[in-house]
Amino acid sequence: MESLLEAVPDALVGMDQEGVIRFVNRQTEALFGYDRDQLIGRHIDILVPETLYVVYAQHREDYFTDPRTRSSGLDLELTARMRDGRDLSVNISMSSIDTGDVLLVITARRDVIKQRRAVEGAQLTAAIVEFSDDAIIGSTLEGVVTSWNPAAERMYGYPSQEIIGTYVGRLSLQHRASELKDCLARLKAGQAVERLETVRARRDGTVFPASITMAPIRDEDGAIVGVSVICRDVTEQRKALEAAQRMAAIVDSSHDAIISGSLDGIITSWNPAAEAMYGYSGREIVGKSIRLVIPSGRTLEIATILGRINEGQAVEDFETVRVRRDGTEFPVSLTISPIRDTGGAIVGTSAIHHDMTAYWGRLEIAQRLAAIVESSGDAIIGRRLDGTIMSWNPAAESMFGYSSAEMIGEPALCLIPPGRSDEIPAGLARIEAGQFAECSETRLVRKDGTVFPVSITVSPIRDENGAPVGASVILRDRTEQEHAAQYARSLIEAALDPLIMVGPDGSISDLNEAAVKIIGLSRDELSGSDFTQYVTEPDSASEVLRRVLAQESVVNAPLTVRHRNGSLTRVLCNASAYRDSAGNVLGVLAVARDVTEHLLRDEAVQEVASMVEFIDEAIIGTTLDGVVTSWNPAATRMHGYSADEVLGRSIGFVIPDDRADEVAAILARVSAGQVVRGLETVRLRKDGTVFPVLITVAPVRDPGGAIVGSTAIGRERN
Repeated sequence: MESLLEAVPDALVGMDQEGVIRFVNRQTEALFGYDRDQLIGRHIDILVPETLYVVYAQHREDYFTDPRTRSSGLDLELTARMRDGRDLSVNISMSSIDTGDVLLVITARRDVIKQRRAVEGAQLTAAIVEFSDDAIIGSTLEGVVTSWNPAAERMYGYPSQEIIGTYVGRLSLQHRASELKDCLARLKAGQAVERLETVRARRDGTVFPASITMAPIRDEDGAIVGVSVICRDVTEQRKALEAAQRMAAIVDSSHDAIISGSLDGIITSWNPAAEAMYGYSGREIVGKSIRLVIPSGRTLEIATILGRINEGQAVEDFETVRVRRDGTEFPVSLTISPIRDTGGAIVGTSAIHHDMTAYWGRLEIAQRLAAIVESSGDAIIGRRLDGTIMSWNPAAESMFGYSSAEMIGEPALCLIPPGRSDEIPAGLARIEAGQFAECSETRLVRKDGTVFPVSITVSPIRDENGAPVGASVILRDRTEQEHAAQYARSLIEAALDPLIMVGPDGSISDLNEAAVKIIGLSRDELSGSDFTQYVTEPDSASEVLRRVLAQESVVNAPLTVRHRNGSLTRVLCNASAYRDSAGNVLGVLAVARDVTEHLLRDEAVQEVASMVEFIDEAIIGTTLDGVVTSWNPAATRMHGYSADEVLGRSIGFVIPDDRADEVAAILARVSAGQVVRGLETVRLRKDGTVFPVLITVAPVRDPGGAIVGSTAIGRERN
């Protein structure tokens, strides 16, 4: 009997009716910390807290009044006291054992907390397994299914009666068979498999992503007897994760600043674009107030915005100003939305900040361009690639006579004269290829049918991706320029002197009719040829070109032009550079003055002068009022006066007093164009002597034939 009581796993205490302990087993010693010698013979109160003496005494009295087995602690927590003074919650049962002459009461004391926790734990585990959204599966170490909760049925599609007793590998994909074997091997070794990311197959063959945790099941002795598997379908989590990753990638790669914050304006996230836009790193600014980037004069904005967010309203395209770390302010457009938790409660804000600096810059440029287009004196027309007109400025209305309402949406063919209709497709093809059309000249037609010259510049209109979508056409009426050019050409052609335009390389680019005649070749023969080949001094001609291109002036450079028939024309060349509107030298304009006759006259004059110088007759020139203009050596010898003494004086100093009227009569006849021949008269010498002379007086004419003076030739008579 005693050995049986020692084997009982519960603490057993025997006592008599007075409460004196007569017997304890080993479990009592272990539970309370006493040796049995310290308990036997002592009152049961040694194991009872002082506050419960009366309660325990009442239980003993009730039992001995009606001695039958009962659980005195059922639905009532009793407390025992251990040797070290700690209290222990227990459950007490009482029964009688007949020992012959002594009535013993055996009290079994059990740890209520452990028992209750075990029961409650088992119940909780069962409830979790039953109502869990995760599949919870039990199997043997060989992988045979032993339990299958409702969530497993929903997840895999197998009812429990179909799956229990079968191999769990049917839930894996064939190419992952080794994965299950590896897991079972680890479990047999006592290792758990935590959060294995894998895939599983349903009864209908569909595959889904799963997160699996496996743990070994042990018996009371700690031996591994099975496997517990928790499987979670992570399809939605994967989708959410992928969506979150996509969103994170968008946020990180966005050119706009994306900033999240709390409802009191504290920054909680700050993407790279925000760093670039504001100059603060995420580490610096997260956890600080958004007011840090708001100019001092706009701090009330945040209260207004947060108020709307708290009411669940979004703020869209709100244009305002923000400030960078360096203090510079810039325009932004804000879109701010509330962030909600899973229950729908607003917990924060998400804001997109778009830097409007470039936009406002482009808008300002566009407005300036629009103003230029509207006020331009040139016609500016926008055309689509199909040739239809999409814009038509006021100058175009004035130039062509069509209103914008008449032309927008219409093809431009009505502006093209007959015979030029192929110009539009060719021009648009170049634009579609992205080519810029240089300025060219053509002729267009007005609404009234008149054709007029224009200069035209065409450039591509591109979309935001750089693809050509149309053409911008700038037209300038060249009617006046053409008239001016024609007038200038007529003046050039009417010039008596040869005019030649020479390029920097010395080739003839243009010339007038006088130049054609002096050389004797046609315009076609002369155009593009080297101009130096038409003069007898090619080196001198090249030097003239070099000096002009070096920005030196050339005046009266003597050259001799060779005619195709071999005749020569002596010219004086004046040359200067001609330039474009930007001041760049395009070539040299040379004007050649034919001086052949002039030189011949000069030679004749020189010959006459030589004769006058050495002739024996006195030759005296005067004006029509008798002032001496020339006086040769023979006159000096005849009259005794040097030229310096008489030039500029009245001729009367060589006329005797009685002959004073003679001079006036002679000059009157000369002024009338008459020649006075062989007049016999007398003249005075410087020494006062009078001598007889024979004179002839003739009129002197200018190049226009007008009489401007007289020449008198006198010979002394013997």
